[in-house]
Amino acid sequence: MPQHVLMIDLVDDATLIQEYVAWHASGAVPDSVISSIRKNGITSMNIYRVADRLAMVIEVTDDFSFESKAASDLEDPDVVAWEALMARFQRPLPCAMPGEKWVNGELIFNLAAMIGGDQSC
Repeated sequence: MPQHVLMIDLVDDATLIQEYVAWHASGAVPDSVISSIRKNGITSMNIYRVADRLAMVIEVTDDFSFESKAASDLEDPDVVAWEALMARFQRPLPCAMPGEKWVNGELIFNLAAMIGGDQSC
C-alpha cells in the first residue's frame, strides 16, 4: 500500500499544543471525521509530534487521490467544521504553497531498497 508522510507545525504555545493533543486522544475525534478519512481511501493514519512539529504517516489505497479527498472534505460539513477547529492550532510550514496546510514529505531513504528488498540481517 502506498504511504505518505505529511508535515505541519503547531502554533508555538504550550496550552494550545496540549489542547490540540487532547483533541486527538482516543474517542475525541468525531466519528464522522474518522468515517470520512476511511471512506476516502486512507487505511492507516498516525500523527507524531516533536515540540511544535507534526508528522502524519498515512497508508492509502492504490486509487487514493489527495485531490479527491480535498473535494470530498469540502462537501462534508463535519469535516469542514473539524478543519476550521484545527486551523487555530496549526501553522503551515514556511515552504507550504498558498492554501496548503499539510506538506507531503519527500522520501530520501528506504532501507528495503538499500538491501535489495531483503529485510533479514
